[in-house]
Amino acid sequence: MSRLLEAPAVPGRASFPSATAMAWQGFGHAHQAVAVPGVRLGPGDALVAVELATICASDLHRLRGLRAADSPVVLGHEQVGTVVDVARGAKTSTGSRLETGMRVVWSQTIACGRCIRCRRGLPQLCLTAQRYGHERMRRGWELSGGFATHVHVRAGSAMVPVPASVPATVLAPLSCAGATAVAALEAASAVVPLCDEVVVVSGAGMLGLTVVALAKQAGARVVVSEPVASRRERAVAFGADAVADPAHPGRAGSLRAVLHRLGRRGDSLRVAIDTSGATASVRGLVDTVDAGGVVVLAGSTMPDGQLVLRPDRVVERMLTVRGVNHYTAAQLERAVRFAVGEWERVPLAEQVGRVFPLAEVSDALDFASADAVPRVGVAPYPPTA
Repeated sequence: MSRLLEAPAVPGRASFPSATAMAWQGFGHAHQAVAVPGVRLGPGDALVAVELATICASDLHRLRGLRAADSPVVLGHEQVGTVVDVARGAKTSTGSRLETGMRVVWSQTIACGRCIRCRRGLPQLCLTAQRYGHERMRRGWELSGGFATHVHVRAGSAMVPVPASVPATVLAPLSCAGATAVAALEAASAVVPLCDEVVVVSGAGMLGLTVVALAKQAGARVVVSEPVASRRERAVAFGADAVADPAHPGRAGSLRAVLHRLGRRGDSLRVAIDTSGATASVRGLVDTVDAGGVVVLAGSTMPDGQLVLRPDRVVERMLTVRGVNHYTAAQLERAVRFAVGEWERVPLAEQVGRVFPLAEVSDALDFASADAVPRVGVAPYPPTA
């Protein structure tokens, strides 16, 4: 049953959207529909009507008690929607005026723009960062996640306009997997330029598949290491030149054998990106990459044992091991440009499958799995068959 929240008594522009948020009440509890009859937008804020939100693995980790989460919380941080109200000073990521009617995606992180990390160019690690879909629902910011009819987008978020012609299934995941994939490729290319290089991508979930497509666009030859056969097939559809099965290291389909067929021995591989989050995978990549190479860790968001590195091996081969955590506004913009330009060539829309009505978000989360490809969607007004 819905409950009514009073409009917050704080200064700002009043907006009355008749919004509803699906608030998760904590581990072992169901979602509750919460009516939000009034929102007050502070300077730089915007109110966005959600078109489509998608379920990320981190949503499921919280639901299953694998990550701490204060409740109630409105989950969801991958979404696309239309601006229905703006406060004074609301801007797009490039600094232009944000206007009602714009279709937008926005960053997962709200950054202050003033702390030492923001000034260092790391707004995604802002010392006072707040994240959509992660914060406890509170008075004045009830619409704080994508599993709602509207999201109250706060000043400090990177808001990127997107064209009406691109399917929502292409755009919604950009706020997580898409922009993180861009960040991972930029971390690698800062050490080794990608053009004409062989890039090994470990893991073919949504993040890994997006990395594959971006690396191909950059002129790399891509090998995907993935134990699940259906995912290996999907990686080929996203542009992978070859696939390897890490579950059978001694066979013809092993990474070493695949690299050999491509004319690249292990001692010439210089770029590897792990999107799987598996410590065994990371260890294998560190052992495989040659002198001057780089290993980017983009999937290690949950504990998975310990990684033991021999410092002498790292020094001898002058390896770079880089971690990637979220992304900048510029990287979200690049993810949007890539998706807008490539979605008709690369099957990005197929990364989202079944879409549930917002009222059935609990069923959607039950239906999804932490490594689901395609993603499961949630929409206030889902398309009819």
